[in-house]
Amino acid sequence: MEIPFTIFGGDLDAIIWNLIAAFIVFVYIMLVIKFMDIMVSKGLSQDISRKVIHIAAGSWIVFWPLFYPNHWSYVFNIIVAVLWTLMFLQKGLTASPDDPAVKTMTRTGDPKELLRGPLFFTLVMEFIGIFYFMDLKGILVMAALGWGDGLAPVFGKYYGKNKYSVFGNEKSVQGSLAMFIFSWFAMIFLTLLIMPSCVLSNFTGFLIKTLILAIIATIVEALSPRDVDNLLIPAVLLIVLYLLPL
Repeated sequence: MEIPFTIFGGDLDAIIWNLIAAFIVFVYIMLVIKFMDIMVSKGLSQDISRKVIHIAAGSWIVFWPLFYPNHWSYVFNIIVAVLWTLMFLQKGLTASPDDPAVKTMTRTGDPKELLRGPLFFTLVMEFIGIFYFMDLKGILVMAALGWGDGLAPVFGKYYGKNKYSVFGNEKSVQGSLAMFIFSWFAMIFLTLLIMPSCVLSNFTGFLIKTLILAIIATIVEALSPRDVDNLLIPAVLLIVLYLLPL
């Protein structure tokens, strides 16, 4: 990718370009949050709101192709995640249950909930955005964590009639099935958007390997304690990806 303009020359053009791309990501995320704030005020469930934000945040990787990758400033792609990390720390430690961020992004209205699952999620975003930028491994991890793990609790809560328990964690067949289906779908869909050659060069092989990854992600989600899945799913998938090269 070449920077489509030259104003100052040298590194400054790359920095400006990547800042513009980061600003686009910022606008995208803020629009989603604002919309969810409005919907919660109109009666939308906090569970639905936080999961929509969860999926939207995990999908920030669709903006990766906007960034100029051949300069250190590509790390600006995690600026929004860093801002969220700081916000979760501040809100989790000092905010009241009436704070809009607490209402929008927690299950129970407890501000300290922001210091667990949501905070872990932003830390994973930062790790992936720095070390796996424009890397298929990063796309697949965020697909499972963003879409699969984002939608599994929703389907589990509203459609989870068939319950099961693993290590004391109650899950549902419907939630686990949603985890599997949406993880697999998102792996294919997001890769096609960001790095289509990785899919089209060996379509059958890609489908089989992502199928295996989606099954593994589903098992990890089923076994994980609440909130810790935001750390365990990416950790396990990254290990598997190094053992199962794509």
